Amino acid sequence: MKIKRLLLPYLKKYLNKKVLLISGPRQCGKTTLAKMISKDHYYINFDNVQERLILEKQSWDRKKKYIIFDELHKKHKWKSWLKGVFDSEGVVPGLLVTGSAKLDIYKRAGDSMAGRFFSFRLHPLSLKELCQNISNKKLNTVMDQLLSYSGFPEPYLEKSQTFYQLWEKTHIDTIVRQDLINLESPRYITKIETLIELLKDSVGSPVSCSKLAEKLEGCSPKTVAVWLEWLERLYIVFRVNPYSKNISRSLKKMPKYYFYNWVLVKKDKGLMFENFVACSLLKENHFREDTKGERRNLYYVRNKNKQEIDFLLTKNNQPVALIETKWSEGNLHPYFKVFSSYFNKVQKIQLVKELKKEKTFLDGSEIRRASTWLAQMPYK
Repeated sequence: MKIKRLLLPYLKKYLNKKVLLISGPRQCGKTTLAKMISKDHYYINFDNVQERLILEKQSWDRKKKYIIFDELHKKHKWKSWLKGVFDSEGVVPGLLVTGSAKLDIYKRAGDSMAGRFFSFRLHPLSLKELCQNISNKKLNTVMDQLLSYSGFPEPYLEKSQTFYQLWEKTHIDTIVRQDLINLESPRYITKIETLIELLKDSVGSPVSCSKLAEKLEGCSPKTVAVWLEWLERLYIVFRVNPYSKNISRSLKKMPKYYFYNWVLVKKDKGLMFENFVACSLLKENHFREDTKGERRNLYYVRNKNKQEIDFLLTKNNQPVALIETKWSEGNLHPYFKVFSSYFNKVQKIQLVKELKKEKTFLDGSEIRRASTWLAQMPYK
């Protein structure tokens, strides 16, 4: 099955105009996407010793349409090296870089690439990406498959629970034992693995570095904060900060963390669904930022009375939509009213996984079937 990735036309459009950087979680399809632009490419993987020699000698075939540098961020001072290639040769052939870590992970090392590149973030598969030409009747089936097998192409296409479980173990092990070990001493890897387990139980709740440090024993809150940043940079988790502007008595510090692989939160189907929606919203925000140049952010809202709405979407720092997630509840969440005075002109949407009838209310609030809404992403 060939999946049409939404970023593909934009990569084709800007090839040979800028250096293209594609980052995203391991095994989310970056290399496959890069090769889909054209068959006329030259592929170099930094993890391969022989191909690394080609990279060092700069002896790739310049008659190809473009060159793919996979995992280039692992090269020492990769930005300075790439800047040198760009400044001396331009982008004919085109230059495309992919990486399983955020490509600013070593941003303090080397010269700036400012003005020379366009950056794109590839996420795991989403309902919107999979359902471009699918009837509404099939949307819930596709969403159930995503909730069972994740949005990573290999286990999603295999659609086997046994295969997924085997894949999940090797996927996390590869990131922790290979990628993370390049950033931290091996003696701390076990504690970081424990941190990942603690985060699974914390999805949907504000996270305190101090409390995590207590549970990890012998770690300082500062160390935990550094480890959390690394888990973000390696695309294991992402942070959703609290929105505090104009909200009285708001919590201004503690973020929430969600996993790019929402199936890791399978102990609680409601929280897994919330994680799934968080991934969908973040992916759409990044897509609009990377292809349209918009400024998008994802927050949650919560006050000191512990009244909360799961997500707040902003555009150019202005709130545009409040999103609440429910597995199977048809009643409107009462906290929409609590925050209505702060967000009276935004969309108020409750997304429900199992919903018989959609509803709208006089104040503009909506209860929507999650599968239909997430396949369209109709927010401003």
